Amino acid sequence: MAKAPVLTPQADDFPRWYQDVISKAELADNGPVRGTMVIRPYGYGIWERMQQEMDARIKAAGARNAYFPLFIPQSYMTKEAEHVEGFAPELAVVTHGGGKQLEEPAVVRPTSEMIINDYFSRWVQSYRDLPLLINQWANVVRWEMRPRVFLRTTEFLWQEGHTAHATYEDARDFAARIHREVYADFMENVLAVDVVLGRKSPAERFAGAINTLTLEGMMRDGKALQMGTSHELGQNFARAFDTRYLSASGSRELVWQTSWGTSTRMVGGLIMTHGDDNGLRVPPRLAPVQAVVLAIKDDPEVLARVRSLGAELADAGLRVEVDDRTDVPFGRRAVDWELKGVPARVEIGPRDLAAGTAMLARRIPGGKAPVAVDALASVLPGLLEEDQALLLRQSREHRESRTTDVATVEEATAAALAGGWARIPWADLGPEGEKRLAEDAVTVRCLVAEDGSVPVADDAPGTLAVVGRAY
Repeated sequence: MAKAPVLTPQADDFPRWYQDVISKAELADNGPVRGTMVIRPYGYGIWERMQQEMDARIKAAGARNAYFPLFIPQSYMTKEAEHVEGFAPELAVVTHGGGKQLEEPAVVRPTSEMIINDYFSRWVQSYRDLPLLINQWANVVRWEMRPRVFLRTTEFLWQEGHTAHATYEDARDFAARIHREVYADFMENVLAVDVVLGRKSPAERFAGAINTLTLEGMMRDGKALQMGTSHELGQNFARAFDTRYLSASGSRELVWQTSWGTSTRMVGGLIMTHGDDNGLRVPPRLAPVQAVVLAIKDDPEVLARVRSLGAELADAGLRVEVDDRTDVPFGRRAVDWELKGVPARVEIGPRDLAAGTAMLARRIPGGKAPVAVDALASVLPGLLEEDQALLLRQSREHRESRTTDVATVEEATAAALAGGWARIPWADLGPEGEKRLAEDAVTVRCLVAEDGSVPVADDAPGTLAVVGRAY
């Protein structure tokens, strides 16, 4: 009888495969309250690496980190009508505290536009205070009816940026800079996810925004995942909170604003973009462990060389873990590291030691080959860069192979239901066609220009709608 696979094959049941990976790779567990999650150390290590890479890019764009309260007075949520309408079904509201009914209920933060704008209105006095560029790393709560770990959870972790500017042009350009230089750069060059950059259709915009820029990734089952968004808020929130500045000419002017965010949803995107039937495949630039050095046998000389090699690889700048748990069967340990998607596995036993070699297993392209153990510190960094490039190339090839140019709503729906994306001229689709797509749970993921750039307006000539089913 054939041995049962460790994971449900993707082709058999992709959602079950996804849950299997999260469990078997020890990324997360379901929390005690429906829709919450417990992120385990290895999963949190991946999130920490995401944070580090993103935070450096955010700071390079000029934003500084701050923190705002988790609880927001309910009255704040009524100040911008479109915003509160968009979030009303997802709100969690605290009515009692300290054994007493609260004088005013408090909303558990679903996003921070409201409370941050209250403080922006106090902090901004003059044009000299602008631009004001703030980022927050925090948790948020949005009551989720159909939870799925990392993709849609009632509580999740994220960063949210909020800025105030003197002019529309400055705010527009900063939202685009975050979209391109922070998010796209991170997702393509670290996550190795080939994202499509575009603008949301009016129906899909963030509640209260005048424009939303998005990054859409195609998962291995052909569905889309919104990986991050950057919003032009115009003056909607400034008007609601009367956030004004004294211009150089002495007039009182409303600020122009942006907000932008990414979340632990990116961990789900990482799994579904790169994972295979053997588990995760983590891009080397992201991986919390880039190489693991395993001792095959409980041999003093083997253990000594494994530990010294771990130190040599760490000195070469790699993130390394030494696995000398020889009381655990070698096969089980090898499978566990493969499930976790560690890019390089270096295996050393007595015969390898005698030959001066190690067996190098590369998770991303697959395969194993002996390598001179003394050469690993100089050879491995270059191989990891090759593997990083391969993942991005595979992500791009997958998206391109499953994207079809169509001319009608019916063709767009068929392409999406067949497990891919469609591109259709926005002039031929429009809001009415978008409503027809929704009848089959198909959405306009974003609007793009014919050359793949982001359109300057919804109705810009040659604008295409990218259409697909989504998580």
